[in-house]
Amino acid sequence: MAEPKLLGGVEAGGTKFLCGVANEDGVVLDQVRIPTTTPAATLSAASAFFAKAQARHGALAALSIGSFGPLSLRATAPDYGSITSTPKVGWSQIDLLGHFAQTLDVPMALDTDVNCAAVGELLFGSGRGLDTFCYVTVGTGIGVGLLVGGVPHGGANHPEAGHIRLPRALGDQAFDGICPFHGDCLEGLASGPAIRARWGMPAEELPPEHPAWGVIAEYIAGLCASLTYIVRPDRIIIGGGVMQPIDMHARVRTALHKQLGGYDSSIAELDMDAYVAAPTAGDSAGLTGALAIAHRLVTRQWPMHWAIGAQQNSVSTLSKVS
Repeated sequence: MAEPKLLGGVEAGGTKFLCGVANEDGVVLDQVRIPTTTPAATLSAASAFFAKAQARHGALAALSIGSFGPLSLRATAPDYGSITSTPKVGWSQIDLLGHFAQTLDVPMALDTDVNCAAVGELLFGSGRGLDTFCYVTVGTGIGVGLLVGGVPHGGANHPEAGHIRLPRALGDQAFDGICPFHGDCLEGLASGPAIRARWGMPAEELPPEHPAWGVIAEYIAGLCASLTYIVRPDRIIIGGGVMQPIDMHARVRTALHKQLGGYDSSIAELDMDAYVAAPTAGDSAGLTGALAIAHRLVTRQWPMHWAIGAQQNSVSTLSKVS
């Protein structure tokens, strides 16, 4: 009888690392939430988790990591597998794959957190049945994951659409933006920290009638217009803390329809309610996507059979390493 194929996954975020071990049917057997502090402390805690999980459940067959970035994903690059010039203090030039390779001799994959979340949406959420779609997160940063032909797209490296420049929203010309690299790129204008810097309070404290929401919707719609013209996806899924107000997706749809201007009948006829969607795969979509990529490393195919069991056994309750 063949040995069970145990899979390891990491969702490496700027606030927390979610680590999990699942069986080949997508059932999570062990999991932990680790606060993102220093690289040494955070990565050591993650390695300790996988050591204990393997002692309980057996050896891993593969490990996949979905991380905040930017990342070096070209295999021939000298810093392949590393976080590069990130705004996250203390985390630039951290070799993620190299760290885990010190203790795990298994196939490994590294991709962006947004690409992993997109895979989670492909399996369980708003991306089901779609060939090509974008996953956008608007929170502490702005990231875009892209699935083309049902697989994450990387090209020479991963997309960084959160750092494009867009026309300034009406009445917003005076704000310089907060991106340490570009100033008034999209992330520098429309991320959660940009909202706090411009209006003096976090997004979750702004009242629904605050003019900030119209400005932010205009910028996110500008990103969606660019993605529409460049990628022509089947859908754009937008999540993240800044999108939490109940009418934000409607605001973005209205602004996007106006910005597209009726150009090209196939675009003009888009059903905006279906085209711009909220994520529905749940808070653990990123870790689920990482585990699915680990499954693909072993089997060369997506675990479409997880569609019932895995979501019910996904990361809903987490032990915590403090």
